[in-house]
Amino acid sequence: MKYWEHIPPLKAMLAVEATARLGSFTKAAAELNVTQSAVSHMVGQAEAFVNARLFQRQLRPVQLTPEGRRFVDAIVAGLN
Repeated sequence: MKYWEHIPPLKAMLAVEATARLGSFTKAAAELNVTQSAVSHMVGQAEAFVNARLFQRQLRPVQLTPEGRRFVDAIVAGLN
């Protein structure tokens, strides 16, 4: 297996990070200059990649699950 098959798509990682930081799919969409639906789709892509829920969507603002917190911490560490 190639190393890049273990890395989620960059756009999905950016959508997860922005949503986590801003607490909103809508605000993340505005920051990334895409639709709210696109952010939701990218977050779903990341969730499928890691096979775990990353956000508790029923809460406002949306909140990270424990798995989501670990994923975002890894994204931020990797991008820094």
